Amino acid sequence: MSIIRSAYFNKIVPFIDKPVVKVITGIRRCGKSVMMEQIQDYLIKKGVDAECILSLNFESFTDERVKSFESVSVSVKSLDENSGGKKLYLFFDEIQELEGWEKLINSYLIDFNCDIYITGSNAKLLSGELATYLAGRYVEIKMYPFSFSESLEALKLQNKTVSQKEAFDIFVNTGGYPFLYNFDFNDSQKKQYLDDIFNSIILKDICNRYKIRDVALLKALITFFIANIGNTFSSSSLIKYLKNEKRSLSTETVYNYLEYCKEACLLHLVSRQNLEGKEILSTQEKIYITDHGIRQSLFMKNQKDINQVLENIVYIELLRRGYSVTVGKAKSQEIDFCAQNENGIEYYQVCYLLASDETVEREFGVYSSVKDNYPKYVLSLDDFDFSQNGIIHKNVIKWLLGE
Repeated sequence: MSIIRSAYFNKIVPFIDKPVVKVITGIRRCGKSVMMEQIQDYLIKKGVDAECILSLNFESFTDERVKSFESVSVSVKSLDENSGGKKLYLFFDEIQELEGWEKLINSYLIDFNCDIYITGSNAKLLSGELATYLAGRYVEIKMYPFSFSESLEALKLQNKTVSQKEAFDIFVNTGGYPFLYNFDFNDSQKKQYLDDIFNSIILKDICNRYKIRDVALLKALITFFIANIGNTFSSSSLIKYLKNEKRSLSTETVYNYLEYCKEACLLHLVSRQNLEGKEILSTQEKIYITDHGIRQSLFMKNQKDINQVLENIVYIELLRRGYSVTVGKAKSQEIDFCAQNENGIEYYQVCYLLASDETVEREFGVYSSVKDNYPKYVLSLDDFDFSQNGIIHKNVIKWLLGE
């Protein structure tokens, strides 16, 4: 049984039957297809005739309807002819697999009385012709793997009796891929599933799409990125690392490969922002991964690297909550995250435990150079409240649960 992911579902429902294409983007296997099924179930419960719904998955090898423009169009025309003049509901899953799909979507909006939903595992799905054709006629919903809150709900559906702390330990080591919470897998089975996703992203979403031949070199590069989540990125340090591995890449190629990983929704490159001048700095960005479970499957040491992993978890959660996020720089101090939405700015420091006076001074002291009155947080796994001088301390588990 799948949970209803209301954070996304509730963003889609207001646009049902509105003349905009609903575009759901996100990393491979994060739950986009299930969301499409849940929308279809919702429509049928609201009285839509199931015969007016067409659902196509463009990753299918056996469905002849998804092989070409012509075969897709035949299916849509047949649906229209048999609809008795009723509105059509078109669901196209992983549509980026059909070359030139943008023109197809645009023509259906013009030629049919229809409501269109599409998904794609590419962050640049809307950067090409679709954005030109559909300016003002689409809405994008970005999906991510399970949040901690969703993973906890899924564990409860499995009738697992675990404390919040035990559930969080599972989340740290498992990540948020929904499939892993539908069944009672052991660690080796989880690793196999995550390894398969990782390899699929590399081969299908990066190598095949961008015609990369040296798969081993790309994989070494991505592995380096994932090992160093939360650390300042330097192309020179990466090139040095590859040189030690008896491999070589230019700085330009390094950034191209990183861009491909971003487009595949696998990695995020986070810019630094000067909080005094507000300008975005072009160097020393940080890298985070969409799902930290993949990191566990590669290195099996998320618990050992808990500081990095906690920071990654908080970053992705801020994206889920609709913030745009940068790394803050104030004089010589660095603030983990400067998160901004329509309501203003919030600042976040993330650490494992405030285990000493020096750690408390370091984590709270970074705010000494920030003179504005926006909320400032320190998140850790401590249960004791260390809030001081207007800076709010929160237990990161409670924060993730919205408490």
